Amino acid sequence: MPAAPFPPDSTLADAGEFGLISALREIFDQGEHVLIGPGDDAAVLRVRSGHVVVSTDMMVEGRHFRRDWASAADVGARAAAQNLSDINAMGGRASSLTIGLAAPADLPVAWALDFARGFADECAKVGASVVGGDVTRSESLVISVTVIGACTVAPVVRSGATVGDVVALCGRQGWAAGGLAVLGRGFRSPRVLVEAYRRPAPPYDAGQVAADAGATSMIDVSDGLLADAAHIAEDSQVAIDITTESFEIAEPLHAIAAALGADPMQFILGGGDDHPLLATFSDVEAVPEGWQVIGSVNEPDHDGATVTVDGAPYEGETGWTHF
Repeated sequence: MPAAPFPPDSTLADAGEFGLISALREIFDQGEHVLIGPGDDAAVLRVRSGHVVVSTDMMVEGRHFRRDWASAADVGARAAAQNLSDINAMGGRASSLTIGLAAPADLPVAWALDFARGFADECAKVGASVVGGDVTRSESLVISVTVIGACTVAPVVRSGATVGDVVALCGRQGWAAGGLAVLGRGFRSPRVLVEAYRRPAPPYDAGQVAADAGATSMIDVSDGLLADAAHIAEDSQVAIDITTESFEIAEPLHAIAAALGADPMQFILGGGDDHPLLATFSDVEAVPEGWQVIGSVNEPDHDGATVTVDGAPYEGETGWTHF
């Protein structure tokens, strides 16, 4: 990859808008589905068949990430992962993304380029291309990403769960929350949890597998297991019960919970940012390999569409809230 044409201490003000864009274009490879990529007024993409799916997400410095907790490449990988995972949760595959970057003029160019490299590396895991975007000056660092993908079968939505379904999870859950707890207290160990927070590992192949297996509903767990399960419950007008004994708590979560005097299950039930998939299936036999059954879909009672844990209301944190 060619070196950036900027001195090591250059800022965005030094590089200028178009100088930065030119350098970024060198980082993002274009797939065969891209007819026109970055550089024109809009990208032009080839869609072969199926349903086009689109999602947008934002990251704000100080709220979603801190530069002293994660490298620029880590932030880039996280920004890509959370968007790629949204398409995965529909049973689809991401193909194209655009990035909006609002940044202070004194942000180092090196940070922006390393961010782009981390973003590109994550996109490469699913064969997706960054096809455009925008940069502008702002007082704070804000990243906005739009992702486009396709589903070859009917998209799996949140509103399809029915009474009698089983609830299943695919992917790591609670590790990023453990890493955030570690960083929030000024530590860097257990390192495996810190790295899980910095670079989530979504199960990118699992969404299509679940759709092909007949998943009745599905969601990306970004805000918290119980909080996101509640979206399925509300949209499907059902009750969901999560069974804690179905989880095997990893040793690093035991270690950080012991150090903090906390229950390790709180990271699993209320933690976000790992981006596993939560789905419902008609019965246990329909659950694909690699998925773990963690609960059931039941008839709502007088409390309506609810999520319980081991048959009772959960008193702890259920997940992240933005306001």
